[in-house]
Amino acid sequence: MKLSKTEEELMSHLWKLDKAFMKDLLEEYSEPKPATTTVATLLKRMTDKGFVGYELFGKSRQYFPLVEKTAYFSKHVNGLIKNFFNDSSSQFASFFTKETDLTKKELEELRAIIDQQIKNK
Repeated sequence: MKLSKTEEELMSHLWKLDKAFMKDLLEEYSEPKPATTTVATLLKRMTDKGFVGYELFGKSRQYFPLVEKTAYFSKHVNGLIKNFFNDSSSQFASFFTKETDLTKKELEELRAIIDQQIKNK
Protein backbone atom coordinates (compact mmCIF):
# COMPACT_ATOMS: atom_id res chain seq x y z
CA MET A 1 0.00 0.00 0.00
CA LYS A 2 1.13 3.51 -0.72
CA LEU A 3 0.99 6.82 1.11
CA SER A 4 -0.21 10.03 -0.51
CA LYS A 5 2.22 12.95 -0.77
CA THR A 6 0.71 14.63 2.32
CA GLU A 7 0.82 11.34 4.22
CA GLU A 8 4.46 10.85 3.23
CA GLU A 9 5.28 14.32 4.54
CA LEU A 10 3.63 13.53 7.88
CA MET A 11 5.28 10.11 7.97
CA SER A 12 8.69 11.72 7.44
CA HIS A 13 8.08 13.84 10.54
CA LEU A 14 7.09 10.74 12.49
CA TRP A 15 10.14 8.81 11.30
CA LYS A 16 12.30 11.72 12.43
CA LEU A 17 10.68 11.93 15.88
CA ASP A 18 10.15 8.15 16.32
CA LYS A 19 7.28 8.78 18.79
CA ALA A 20 5.15 11.90 18.85
CA PHE A 21 1.98 13.45 20.15
CA MET A 22 -0.14 15.59 17.83
CA LYS A 23 1.47 18.83 19.11
CA ASP A 24 4.95 17.44 18.37
CA LEU A 25 3.96 16.61 14.81
CA LEU A 26 2.41 20.02 14.25
CA GLU A 27 5.62 21.69 15.46
CA GLU A 28 7.56 19.90 12.70
CA TYR A 29 5.65 21.66 9.94
CA SER A 30 6.78 24.99 8.59
CA GLU A 31 4.32 27.87 8.25
CA PRO A 32 1.56 27.80 7.28
CA LYS A 33 0.97 24.78 9.51
CA PRO A 34 -1.87 22.43 8.61
CA ALA A 35 -4.99 22.40 10.75
CA THR A 36 -5.04 19.97 13.66
CA THR A 37 -8.07 18.29 12.10
CA THR A 38 -6.15 17.75 8.86
CA VAL A 39 -3.28 16.04 10.66
CA ALA A 40 -5.76 13.99 12.72
CA THR A 41 -7.46 12.82 9.51
CA LEU A 42 -4.11 11.90 7.96
CA LEU A 43 -3.10 9.97 11.09
CA LYS A 44 -6.41 8.09 11.06
CA ARG A 45 -5.94 7.12 7.40
CA MET A 46 -2.32 6.10 8.02
CA THR A 47 -3.38 4.03 11.04
CA ASP A 48 -6.06 2.31 8.95
CA LYS A 49 -3.45 1.55 6.28
CA GLY A 50 -1.14 -0.01 8.89
CA PHE A 51 1.64 2.58 8.70
CA VAL A 52 1.10 4.20 12.10
CA GLY A 53 0.27 2.89 15.55
CA TYR A 54 -0.45 4.72 18.77
CA GLU A 55 -0.46 4.33 22.51
CA LEU A 56 -3.08 6.02 24.65
CA PHE A 57 -2.03 8.27 27.52
CA GLY A 58 -5.34 9.33 29.04
CA LYS A 59 -7.11 11.08 26.16
CA SER A 60 -3.88 11.75 24.25
CA ARG A 61 -2.35 9.50 21.65
CA GLN A 62 1.36 9.04 21.15
CA TYR A 63 1.93 7.97 17.56
CA PHE A 64 4.76 5.83 16.25
CA PRO A 65 5.67 4.37 12.84
CA LEU A 66 4.85 0.71 12.19
CA VAL A 67 6.85 0.72 8.94
CA GLU A 68 10.55 1.53 8.77
CA LYS A 69 11.60 4.33 6.45
CA THR A 70 14.10 2.18 4.56
CA ALA A 71 11.55 -0.61 4.07
CA TYR A 72 8.98 1.85 2.72
CA PHE A 73 11.32 3.51 0.25
CA SER A 74 12.96 0.24 -0.76
CA LYS A 75 9.57 -1.13 -1.80
CA HIS A 76 8.83 1.98 -3.85
CA VAL A 77 12.23 2.11 -5.53
CA ASN A 78 11.87 -1.55 -6.48
CA GLY A 79 8.39 -0.79 -7.87
CA LEU A 80 9.84 2.10 -9.85
CA ILE A 81 12.53 -0.16 -11.30
CA LYS A 82 9.95 -2.80 -12.20
CA ASN A 83 7.43 -0.41 -13.75
CA PHE A 84 9.68 2.07 -15.54
CA PHE A 85 12.92 0.19 -16.21
CA ASN A 86 11.66 -3.27 -17.28
CA ASP A 87 12.67 -4.70 -13.90
CA SER A 88 16.30 -3.93 -14.76
CA SER A 89 18.42 -2.39 -12.03
CA SER A 90 21.19 -1.71 -14.53
CA GLN A 91 18.81 0.33 -16.72
CA PHE A 92 17.79 2.27 -13.62
CA ALA A 93 21.44 2.83 -12.63
CA SER A 94 22.28 3.97 -16.16
CA PHE A 95 19.37 6.42 -16.19
CA PHE A 96 20.18 7.65 -12.68
CA THR A 97 23.84 8.31 -13.39
CA LYS A 98 23.23 9.94 -16.79
CA GLU A 99 20.12 12.00 -16.10
CA THR A 100 20.93 13.38 -12.66
CA ASP A 101 23.48 16.10 -12.14
CA LEU A 102 25.94 14.04 -10.11
CA THR A 103 29.40 15.42 -9.50
CA LYS A 104 32.51 13.39 -10.18
CA LYS A 105 32.91 12.94 -6.41
CA GLU A 106 29.35 11.61 -6.07
CA LEU A 107 29.92 9.17 -8.94
CA GLU A 108 33.12 7.98 -7.27
CA GLU A 109 31.21 7.48 -4.02
CA LEU A 110 28.61 5.43 -5.90
CA ARG A 111 31.37 3.34 -7.43
CA ALA A 112 32.81 2.69 -3.96
CA ILE A 113 29.37 1.60 -2.70
CA ILE A 114 28.95 -0.75 -5.68
CA ASP A 115 32.48 -2.14 -5.26
CA GLN A 116 31.75 -2.85 -1.59
CA GLN A 117 28.49 -4.62 -2.46
CA ILE A 118 30.34 -6.75 -5.02
CA LYS A 119 32.87 -7.74 -2.35
CA ASN A 120 30.06 -8.66 0.04
CA LYS A 121 28.40 -11.05 -2.47
